[in-house]
Amino acid sequence: MPRKKVLDSTEAFERSLASPQKETYILRLYVTGTTPQSVRAIANVKKICEEHLKGCYELEVIDLYQQPQLAEGEQIIAAPTLIKKLPLPLRRIIGDMSKTERVLVGLDLRRKL
Repeated sequence: MPRKKVLDSTEAFERSLASPQKETYILRLYVTGTTPQSVRAIANVKKICEEHLKGCYELEVIDLYQQPQLAEGEQIIAAPTLIKKLPLPLRRIIGDMSKTERVLVGLDLRRKL
């Protein structure tokens, strides 16, 4: 009977290797209140994530007016700033995220042309 369990776990392991799961992207978007640029950045990032990372991302939006201490901790020098924490390497993208190709390259979802 123990032999059967070993085969089952080996089979499960081999199946998981054959169909690797997508990595989860951990993203933080730093904005400054509800300025037009901040609102645009939030909408653009959400749209990009839903189109290219559906079900594989966690997005945290941080308002630097409400939590200014986080700007120093993350060394934020401009807003909006999107930080890709995971998967590594860490990446920073600054702006309203309207240039989709630039954001995709920054997230390592597209190669630089």
